[in-house]
Amino acid sequence: MRGRFITLEGGEGAGKTTAMRTISEWLASRGREAVITREPGGTPAAERIRDLLLNPETGPLTPMSELLLMFAARQENLAGIIRPALSAGTDVVCDRFTDASRAYQGAGRQLGAAAVETLADLVHPDLKPDLTLLLDVPVALGMERIRGRDGGPDRMEQNRPEFLERVREAYLRQAEREPERFVVIDAARPLPDVSAAIENALEEKWR
Repeated sequence: MRGRFITLEGGEGAGKTTAMRTISEWLASRGREAVITREPGGTPAAERIRDLLLNPETGPLTPMSELLLMFAARQENLAGIIRPALSAGTDVVCDRFTDASRAYQGAGRQLGAAAVETLADLVHPDLKPDLTLLLDVPVALGMERIRGRDGGPDRMEQNRPEFLERVREAYLRQAEREPERFVVIDAARPLPDVSAAIENALEEKWR
């Protein structure tokens, strides 16, 4: 049987690193083998695209260039990591997937839905996540968390608050459209509460 495909989404400063660890530990405690990957990234080629997209030294990109690079990295991740693992019956946990393109490029960059969905239909017409956990945090709180990190914000984290508000709103609209796939997690709460909510969502999906 195909492995489970779990994706983690959310705006900047939502706490996805801790959430990924919670998901991995929950799967391991139930004897589930899991592959952890991220977007953009995963394979060596996709990681090079990630560096181009997130490095502040890259400077401005046109929204369409950014979207195409995201899907180029996604195709490599799908071909090299996600599809082989799922076919082998291994679970895959991915930090961001196409919902991120819908939120960041479709809404944040104001490209609209058509371009994103055209590429999604081209790259993975047969595949969507079994469960998407959306870590929702107010933009102001997310940016405050980012300012406390070492190394400074990356290229996407440097976007203006109005951009990030559009991203957040798009994520929440997507969750409303697909309640059977999405679970919205209040990521403004203390970390133990967030981890407990993630575990509850996993339990509800796979009792």
